[in-house]
Amino acid sequence: MNKGSIVSLLLLFAFTTSLTVNAENSKFGDLPGNPGLHSASAIVLDAQGNVIYGKDVNTVRPIASITKLMTAMVVLDSKLSLNEKITVTKADRDLLRQTGSRLDFGATLSRREMVLLALMASENRAATALGRNYPGGTEQFVVAMNHKARELGMSNSQFADPAGLDAHNVSTASDLAKMINAAERYALITEATTTTKMEVRPFKSRGALTYGNTNRLLKNKSWDIELSKTGYINEAGRCLVMQANIEGEEVSIVLLNSFGKLTPFGDSNRLRKWMLASS
Repeated sequence: MNKGSIVSLLLLFAFTTSLTVNAENSKFGDLPGNPGLHSASAIVLDAQGNVIYGKDVNTVRPIASITKLMTAMVVLDSKLSLNEKITVTKADRDLLRQTGSRLDFGATLSRREMVLLALMASENRAATALGRNYPGGTEQFVVAMNHKARELGMSNSQFADPAGLDAHNVSTASDLAKMINAAERYALITEATTTTKMEVRPFKSRGALTYGNTNRLLKNKSWDIELSKTGYINEAGRCLVMQANIEGEEVSIVLLNSFGKLTPFGDSNRLRKWMLASS
């Protein structure tokens, strides 16, 4: 075997097996063993961007509704009025997966409320309506999403729709760490993704609709979560990204392709327990 082949095999091994890097200045600088995660791809970074743990960090995978973080950033970057009313139409139907929504045709909410619902409750019609109401419509919105990805250095990512229903919304654990680091700078995104419940009144003649956050860890008092987003379609498995404070240390967590509804939450708890074992 020549030298080039050996190097290629070593790189492949590094990207397809678990990786722990003990950051000297991190609270979690001497971690024992392996957290035993069930997610196919994972990465944990400290506040300085040092890798605490990595597994298949550069494998490109569908990311489902994690996409909505990019959607929210593009909406907020546009400086469009957050108070402007947006109405759900038949154009916002999910024709790809036939998912339902309580935002029936004619539902009208402010752009701000649509962002909140898209992030905290992963409301697909809210995300789709946000993209449709962008200058140039959904097509130009997707262009802006991909431009933003390049701007953030997400070189292995591609976006195809605002809601994440299309399996061609793809990224890597490494790229998503960059995305959540950028998303954390938007106050409305951190507010939306950590709000546990909200009420909206999209219909004048009906009562309020109550929505809950899709991340059950927000109700767990042992977690101090500053940003989060879940995602699921068949091709992506269960996905979860978070920024959290663990014993005073800011960490970014990305978990992709977990098959099992509770697996990302279980993996998060396994990671937390593993990290605290060194403190």
